[in-house]
Amino acid sequence: MAIAKAERLMNLALCLLGTRRPLSKRELRDSIEAYVEAFGPGNGASGPDDSFNRMFERDKDDLRELGLVIETVESLDGEIGYMARRDSNRLPPITLDAEEAAALGLAAKVWQQARLAGAASGALQKLRAAGLPEDVDPYGSHGALEPRIPVHEAAFEPLMLACRDRRPVAFDYRKATAAHPEQRHVEPWALECWRGHWYLAGWDRDRGAERVFRLSRITGKVRSRGGRYTAPVPDVVTVRETVASWAGEVADRSARIRLRAGAGYPLRAKATSVRELGEGWDELEIPYGHGLDAWLVEFGPDVVVLEPAELRGDVVDRLRAVAKG
Repeated sequence: MAIAKAERLMNLALCLLGTRRPLSKRELRDSIEAYVEAFGPGNGASGPDDSFNRMFERDKDDLRELGLVIETVESLDGEIGYMARRDSNRLPPITLDAEEAAALGLAAKVWQQARLAGAASGALQKLRAAGLPEDVDPYGSHGALEPRIPVHEAAFEPLMLACRDRRPVAFDYRKATAAHPEQRHVEPWALECWRGHWYLAGWDRDRGAERVFRLSRITGKVRSRGGRYTAPVPDVVTVRETVASWAGEVADRSARIRLRAGAGYPLRAKATSVRELGEGWDELEIPYGHGLDAWLVEFGPDVVVLEPAELRGDVVDRLRAVAKG
């Protein structure tokens, strides 16, 4: 079975590398003997298309995992084709000194507790083949602190792949102020981690504007959509600034809150002033930017907003939405 799969992947890779134009699934199915034997020709009725599609998608993902750059191209009549350009899959010799290799190994170690653990391990194997010094142990001790990036949301992996492939997606999203989720159609740009939470920045097709979505509020599966992007993708710096702004990183005013003593240490770290009120409460002045209301709600009854009234109203609205379920 392993030999048969390896041969099938090799034949698929050769087809994608050898073509001068994008090949459709039907053409690839007819060109690769393993597909024809298992499912019959693409224009026939002898093979179940769903089974072939699942195998093809797995094979394509496996080739990408091995490092093959596969392009997805849509023709004028809307048919999706695939190809692997030789210039995109030809790399110059890679030389790494000990410090560079250690830095890359440490970056891979960050993902070992996340959903990208398998990809990180595969990347390290490629680094070994590319010249990673044998005396560098990326998983060895680097001190008392162990770097990790938590990724618990099921939406992370499909959105990461959609960002990489420039593929529009659809998902159900529940805003903090809404009782029920609603469907969103998004052209994903980039994923950013802020305060331990992951955010997706992209173009919301329904609203015709850029938006940022917190992954923990995405419900159900992320579904791929055909077609090209309709809005230009900004550079990385702009996306990061957008994520930071929507997540509350950019603050242009101040807010005054009451915080229960011994609670809310992240809020205390951001406070510009702290004053004891007695009876188990402190008064804090903290930077106020977009998204602060959503952050304050996470602290529940330990936080009371004093001013401004706008922020207090937003927090109350979010708490009421949560209470309605």
